[in-house]
Amino acid sequence: MTDEAPRFRDYSLTGIDARPGFEPGQWYSSPIPRKRLKQLMRRSDRKGLINNGLWIGLTVVTGCLLVATWGSWWALPAAFVYGIFYGSGADSRWHECGHGTVFKTRWLNNVFYHLASFMSLKNPYLWRWSHTRHHTDTIVVGRDPEIAFPRPPSILGMFTNLLYLRSGLKEFDRMIRLSLGRLTDDEKQYLIESERPPAFWTSRVHLAVHLSVVGVSIWTQSWLPLMLIGLPSFYGSWLHHLLAATQHAGLAEDLPDHRLNSRTVYLNPFFSFIYSNMNYHVEHHMYPMVPFYTLPELHEEIKNDCPPAYSSSIAAYREMIPAMLRQRRDPNHFVRRPLPEQANPTPHYVRPQFVYAT
Repeated sequence: MTDEAPRFRDYSLTGIDARPGFEPGQWYSSPIPRKRLKQLMRRSDRKGLINNGLWIGLTVVTGCLLVATWGSWWALPAAFVYGIFYGSGADSRWHECGHGTVFKTRWLNNVFYHLASFMSLKNPYLWRWSHTRHHTDTIVVGRDPEIAFPRPPSILGMFTNLLYLRSGLKEFDRMIRLSLGRLTDDEKQYLIESERPPAFWTSRVHLAVHLSVVGVSIWTQSWLPLMLIGLPSFYGSWLHHLLAATQHAGLAEDLPDHRLNSRTVYLNPFFSFIYSNMNYHVEHHMYPMVPFYTLPELHEEIKNDCPPAYSSSIAAYREMIPAMLRQRRDPNHFVRRPLPEQANPTPHYVRPQFVYAT
C-alpha cells in the first residue's frame, strides 16, 4: 500500500498516476506450440475478402432498401438493419484491419481500415497508435488511453453510449480539433511525429465529407443523406457497444495477465459476425497477431489455462452490472476471474497497490 492519502485515480497519460508500464516479457501468455501458433497467425486474403465482402454487400443492400422504402413505415426496419451493418459492423472491422491481420495483402488491410474508421468516426492514424498502446499496457492506469470504464464507473454512461452519444460526440470534437492541427497532451504521448500530419489531413477530409452530407440533406430537405452517412454511426452502433462493454468492465487493473483483465464470451454466429469474433477477447489480447477468423481455434488451444468463458453476453452482464454498481460504492472492488486448477499462476510483476478514495 502506498503512503498516499486515499483518492480517486488519474486515468490520464500525463497525470499523477502516469508511470512506466510493464515490460513486454512480463505479460503472461498461455503456452502453445510455436508451430501451431504460426499456423494460427497465418493471414488469408480469401477469408478476409469473404468476411468483409459479405459485410460491405449487406451494408449496400440494406442501404438500398432504406432508400427504396424512404417515406414509408418500412423505412424503420430497413434503417434498423442498415444501421447495425454500418455502425456496429464497421466498429469491429476498423479494429481488426488496424492490427493488419485480416488480409495477407497489406493494401487490402489499409483500404478496409480507412473505410471502417470513417464509418466509425475514428481518425485512423490516431487510433492505430492509441490501440497499440492499449495492447502494450492493457488496463494499466496512467498508460492505457482506452480504459472505457474508469472507477467509479458510470452505468448511465455505458447505456447512453449504446447510441454512441458519449464517445461519438467526443470523436466529432476530436475530428474538429485535429482538423485544426491540435493534439491533447495525452495524444502527444502515443501519436508519433511522422503520423501527425496525415492524422490532421484525414480529419479534415472526414469533416469535409460529413459537412457535405449535411449540406446535401439541407439542400434536398431530407434526412435521408444523413440516415445513410453519419447518423448510422450513432443509431446503428448499439450492438457493437453492447458487446464491447464486456471486454474489460469490472475486471482487474494493473495486472500483466490478460486472463484477469479481459473476458471471453460465447456468442451466436450473427453477433460473432458483426463483432468480428472479438468476444474471444482474452485470446485476442494474449496473441494480437492471430486473425479474428482463427480466434475460435486459438481459444480451443489455450482454454484449459484460462478462466471459463461466459456462456453468453447476458451471463457476462449478470456479473458486470453488480460489480460496476459495487465499484461506485467501493472502487477497490473488482471481479476476480477464477483460473483452472491446472492453469499457470498469474505473474507476480504487480505495480504498487493503490487504495481508492471511498
